[in-house]
Amino acid sequence: MPTNNHPHPSEVTPESIYMNRRSFIRRASVASIGGSLIAGGVWARHKNAPRVEGTSDDELTPWETVTGYNNFYEFGTGKGDPKENAQDFKTDPWSIEVSGEVSEKRTFSFEELVDGLTVEERIYRMRCVEGWSMVVPWNGFMLKDLIEHLGPTEDANYVEFTTLMDRTQMPGQNSPVLPWPYVEALRLDEAMHPLTIMVTGVYGKKLPPQNGAPIRMIVPWKYGFKGAKSIVKIRFTKRQPRTTWNEAIPREYGFYANVNPEVDHPRWSQASERRLGEFFRRDSLMFNGYDEVAPLYEGMDLSRNY
Repeated sequence: MPTNNHPHPSEVTPESIYMNRRSFIRRASVASIGGSLIAGGVWARHKNAPRVEGTSDDELTPWETVTGYNNFYEFGTGKGDPKENAQDFKTDPWSIEVSGEVSEKRTFSFEELVDGLTVEERIYRMRCVEGWSMVVPWNGFMLKDLIEHLGPTEDANYVEFTTLMDRTQMPGQNSPVLPWPYVEALRLDEAMHPLTIMVTGVYGKKLPPQNGAPIRMIVPWKYGFKGAKSIVKIRFTKRQPRTTWNEAIPREYGFYANVNPEVDHPRWSQASERRLGEFFRRDSLMFNGYDEVAPLYEGMDLSRNY
């Protein structure tokens, strides 16, 4: 577990971001970064992103914790294993295969995929199913923009993401702890929600390997395992795809994985969380506090569709 020796956020955050760290709404702040941002080894174009003013008492989780305390089983099951085992992970060159119910099935280089997409700074609260959370300034672009560029067909109802399978670089894949490769998926309307982003950086820097370089997904109202990392395949499907944790332990991990404090994990309560770096626990919030996504689930029994 992290200690209290982490640097203050002002020591690890780019000054322009740190000085405005309280200028983000409680749900999801979008801060504008001037100029271009290096993203996963390429220069991704940046347009002036809208600044949403607001206040929050949330403090950013320090860089040392964000990049040193991770769940990324491809590099080991311990929270410190990813940082230790991913340092030589090669992310250049990188390609992503797009298939399924889509207008053009092809393999894109990473550079081709991100070219022209709007890169923003978004500060999100991230919730892990074990009961810990972070507040992280991610750099990325809306998944909605990428999907619109790729052009799914009318038969596409879901979008599936697959992580790289490489037992040489990812020693955790030599363990049977999960069925490999790692696969996650969203309903298409979830993927198209403006809060869902594809991440290429953190704290204004290139995304480290242990955090899912060169590209990963963030869905802030869901538990962290929904955010596929080091993505090499995107597939649009008509029917709900299998997902790794749901396939491995279906009683414990549902397809939706929305943060719901009223539905306990079979082995622990989800009613509270502990922000990394803090001693006391907080009450968990429905949808992790992102109430604007509630219309996506109207009419669903969220105690059954967990």
